[in-house]
Amino acid sequence: MTHHEYESPFSTRYASREMSNHFSQYRRILLFRKLWLSLASAQQKLGLNITDHQIEQMRQSLEKISFDKAKEYEKRFRHDVMAHIHAFGDECPDAKPILHLGATSTYVTDNADLIQLKEALQLLLQKISMAIKALASFAEKHADVPCLGYTHYQIAQPTTIGKRACLWLQDLLTDALEWERLSNELPFLGAKGATGTQASFLALFNGDEKKVLQLEKMIATDFGFEKIIPICGQTYPRKIDLQVLHGLSAFAAGVHKMATDLRLLAHDGEMFEARGKEQVGSSAMPYKRNPMLAERLCALSRFLMSLDQNAAHTLSVQWLERTLDDSANRRFSIPEAFLAADSILNILIPLIQNLEVDQAASQERLEKMLPHLVMENILMEAVKKGKSRQELHEKLRQMSQREELTAEKIASDPAFGLTREEALAHSELTRIVGRAPNQAKEFIKGPVASFLQRHANDSISLPPLEI
Repeated sequence: MTHHEYESPFSTRYASREMSNHFSQYRRILLFRKLWLSLASAQQKLGLNITDHQIEQMRQSLEKISFDKAKEYEKRFRHDVMAHIHAFGDECPDAKPILHLGATSTYVTDNADLIQLKEALQLLLQKISMAIKALASFAEKHADVPCLGYTHYQIAQPTTIGKRACLWLQDLLTDALEWERLSNELPFLGAKGATGTQASFLALFNGDEKKVLQLEKMIATDFGFEKIIPICGQTYPRKIDLQVLHGLSAFAAGVHKMATDLRLLAHDGEMFEARGKEQVGSSAMPYKRNPMLAERLCALSRFLMSLDQNAAHTLSVQWLERTLDDSANRRFSIPEAFLAADSILNILIPLIQNLEVDQAASQERLEKMLPHLVMENILMEAVKKGKSRQELHEKLRQMSQREELTAEKIASDPAFGLTREEALAHSELTRIVGRAPNQAKEFIKGPVASFLQRHANDSISLPPLEI
């Protein structure tokens, strides 16, 4: 690769080396070879005429991958799997006659895909658990700190900084639980043959269906799968891709919401990203402090959110037992989706870990708007005394538009039937944030703690991010 050729920003700028390597061509072809070895080993154990020497020669040749040789074969055969069968056979010539026995191309391509999906989800789970842990710590620390609430991005009833963080935290937990479910429930394609009927394997074992089923189970066990797809055509159902990519897209949508909230709060001076000592906000305006990481999260999230449509369209046109117009699309849409999710987490985790709150600014804005914010609670108090909720709501609306509203002015109006002390009591911040502090603490100690306990040992290094 030179500077005159396109380089993916995921590989050079955003994604981790682990995720990039996970979807590398070397990793994929190594999986092909391990699948061929597993197939031959299982067939030998079930009675086919395959020798220990052939198995051992395959095992010794697994990592001797010549991509140049495979490329030459593909020019001849116009078939990538056949090219790699011959390239592998050249490395283990005694085993070449029994390579890929009874299988069709999707035995290696689709089983490899499912292995990669499962392992990539597990890698993302380690990272999202780190993000959840960091955000839970932030939310717990600020659970009691009141701040203005916003609906329609207009000032609304107060909440707390920790409760608001739990809105973001809940989205992340929802995504993590879905990734956990997908990782645990992803099935193995197994050995199904050209149209999913297993006819070739049934022929190999002289009609013995038990051995055909044993073959699949032995191979699936080799790769850590408990479930095997019972019904398929030549490929595994492309609905699985849609479910996985939708899980990643939903994660991106939640992160986009969180990052947008942070951008709005940065504008209002209430919450900030950490800032590097020499960070430049603008080449023209030296004073600028831009929420650059949150903006980057929005950019990457929009890209990821678009990718599940590829899986939906691919699923919709898989004619009968299969068609090949899925192949080129899936070669980049699936890896790119995981690289994008990985990139988002690489930015999100340090962003959360270094969030800064300007509590004084938040408090100042809250106190300025306090007279308006107590209206709902005062309204509730008056209704408890027998007043009409609808009449007083209209009266408060009119009063707030023509004058500066205070608890004293409300108390002086006989229509409300409240004493000055009763009206002022509702100006206490601890009363107007409702159950926000306890909601946050209960959520963190409940479902969040339960998830984190299952992932207590999850930790993985992140690419450097200067902040």
